[in-house]
Amino acid sequence: MALKLNIKLDLKKIPKGARLAIAVAPAVIIIILFIALLYMPKIKEIKKLNTDISAQENEIAKNKTMAAKLDILKVENDKLIKELKELQEKLPEEEGVSTLIQQLSEMSVKTDIDLLTWKPEPKKAHPSGIVEEIPFSLTLTGTYHNLGSFFSNLTRLNRIVNISSIQLGSPKTQKDEAILSITLKATTFSAVKEKGK
Repeated sequence: MALKLNIKLDLKKIPKGARLAIAVAPAVIIIILFIALLYMPKIKEIKKLNTDISAQENEIAKNKTMAAKLDILKVENDKLIKELKELQEKLPEEEGVSTLIQQLSEMSVKTDIDLLTWKPEPKKAHPSGIVEEIPFSLTLTGTYHNLGSFFSNLTRLNRIVNISSIQLGSPKTQKDEAILSITLKATTFSAVKEKGK
């Protein structure tokens, strides 16, 4: 036996508040679903994108500042490279010691000084760790003025040479001139070779 339901809905019998709730309910459900599923995730995404944009704008501003300083830094770099080259001439690697011997020999001839001995001594590490000391002893003879010229020319070398322990011997007269004998210790420096060279 089949049961037949015959329900007729008469909207006029439903209270006015309930009718209003039934009419508004689908719209409210749609609005709630829209907010929960579409609007809120988009708001979070927009906030994240705004944060990313802000970070990128800061990075761009930082890079623009660095780019503005680039020309100044290039000029400073060129200047430092030039200074480094000048310092490397004054502080060559150990192979440059033979050049120093040649320069001193030529200088002694120009100033009419006899360079009698050149005695190298063992190399020492400088306390700075940046350079090595290369000491040597010299024996020279010549007139007082010629020795002065020799020392004056020594200061014009493109290389650092420190003079110490100067000892004057008794002067000897030769052709009405007093010839002095000088022994001294001189120290030059060489750049410490970088490991791997």
